[in-house]
Amino acid sequence: MIPENLKYTKDHEWAKIDADTITVGITEHAQAELGDIVYLELPKVGQKLEAGSTFGVVESVKAVSDLYAPVSGEVVQINDELEGEPATINHAPYDKGWLIKLKVTDPSALDKLMSSAEYKSHVDSI
Repeated sequence: MIPENLKYTKDHEWAKIDADTITVGITEHAQAELGDIVYLELPKVGQKLEAGSTFGVVESVKAVSDLYAPVSGEVVQINDELEGEPATINHAPYDKGWLIKLKVTDPSALDKLMSSAEYKSHVDSI
């Protein structure tokens, strides 16, 4: 399942655009590859991120994986509900399993993210 209303990165993060803010999470593909998620480390509100930089860590029973910022911006909200229930990402990666909200520094950078069709092609080639 690859929702068409989102943008994607090669590192399997998704971005939902809402004016100058994006909601960021990991894709269905990423959570399936990771398996049962048991721990999550997210940035603090107010932290400034550069595109491609690590903003957190997701740990599963199988692996530990870094999380990467799709674009540059400032963290304006984190999903506090995941602190006690990181497995929510496994069950609802595109809605309740969102990770952070980021106020975008350069909205034109969003054009560099993949469409759902491009992301599907990327996943199919792995």
